[in-house]
Amino acid sequence: MNKYFPLTPKMWQDWAKDEISLSSGRGSFDDVEKLYECGVQEYLSIKLWRDYLDYVEEHDQSVSQCTQSGLSKMRDLYERAITAGGLHVTEGSKLWEAYREYEMAILTMSDGNDEEKAKQVQRIRVLFHRQLSVPLADIDSTLAEYKSWEAEEGSGKDQDSQFNDVPPNVLSAYKKASEMYNARKQYEDQLSDTTESETNKLQVFLKYIKFEESSGDPARVQVLYERAVSELPVSSDLWMGYTSYLDRTLKVPAILKSVYHRATRNCTWISDLWVRYLLSLERIHASEDELRHVFEQAIRCSFPSMKEYLDIYLTRVDSLRRRMPAGLDFELIRQTFVAAAEFLSPQLGTEELLLLHAYWAKLECNIGKDLAAARGVWENTIKKSGSVLEVWQHYISMETEMGHIHEARSLYKRCYSKKFAGSGSEPVQMMECYEML
Repeated sequence: MNKYFPLTPKMWQDWAKDEISLSSGRGSFDDVEKLYECGVQEYLSIKLWRDYLDYVEEHDQSVSQCTQSGLSKMRDLYERAITAGGLHVTEGSKLWEAYREYEMAILTMSDGNDEEKAKQVQRIRVLFHRQLSVPLADIDSTLAEYKSWEAEEGSGKDQDSQFNDVPPNVLSAYKKASEMYNARKQYEDQLSDTTESETNKLQVFLKYIKFEESSGDPARVQVLYERAVSELPVSSDLWMGYTSYLDRTLKVPAILKSVYHRATRNCTWISDLWVRYLLSLERIHASEDELRHVFEQAIRCSFPSMKEYLDIYLTRVDSLRRRMPAGLDFELIRQTFVAAAEFLSPQLGTEELLLLHAYWAKLECNIGKDLAAARGVWENTIKKSGSVLEVWQHYISMETEMGHIHEARSLYKRCYSKKFAGSGSEPVQMMECYEML
């Protein structure tokens, strides 16, 4: 199922638990670890991250035995979890607490080396300091826990006072974080209301996101978008806003690819997302293989109208055209036009039909340097849509723009006796144009 559809965090949790119940040996551990890795990349879920962290801590031998490689692996995983969800206002503290508990457990297992113990104490202290600089819902209880811990370590003197013995830089960061939390509390209260409809929740998220964008911290904006799409995964407004924000602000290739990939998996029917995906890949200089793969995925989707398929094809052509100086073969453009014409022509309106074929003929002339091929585009169009006056007009216009008056006259003569769909005055209009040559 996951090959075709995103899975909810709860489904990833259930899948992982099923695999764990059937697992035995190192190979099974690796499989479950990969499963968690896929899950945490699909949507932001603090619960799934906690399950992942607990599983690795319990079942990875290098971690449970506290080898150097195990310690490094576990710390790296905790840092990734903090990066992904540590800024989550209401649930982020669960990741910070788990990280501190892990480091505190390491401290209790220290072998008596004073220098190593001092380093470990400092690691825990730094974690407290980092968390106290983040606007989280339970920041006050974190401060109290920090003061209690410092007192146990012998660094605090006045545990009863709220701020005494808290380093000035930490206190300043804590106060700023508290102010930031208070500014966000109204939005968090509304999001926590389980009676709110999805429509209302979407509006709250959009207002909250606008507020975060005005605050100017891209990491906070990104985490909020991740929270929003996790709760409202098929909201195209959220995915469009998220991808647009990343294109404008972060411009990090790995993040852009990940988010666009997930956006198009959640909202396959939104052609604008596919168009933006292709443009974004081109901007970050993705390979032709990757661009072609995404394009082929897009045209296999179900869009509401033929015009949206046309937009995908033309975006592909534009991309190929822009990358011609890098050594791409014009035949790729020609093949794309052929495929588009075969797929779309029977169902396109006149305006879209002309747009496709006029662009094709223009590129055959200007880039392919093949006038015969350009004429062939229009001749094939006439075979299928010869009763459409505008097709002849565009064909004649191409010839006159290139100064081919004789060829233009020949086309006027060919279409003079044609019966066009319309008022009946079309042959007269064509004859008047012919006489002006």
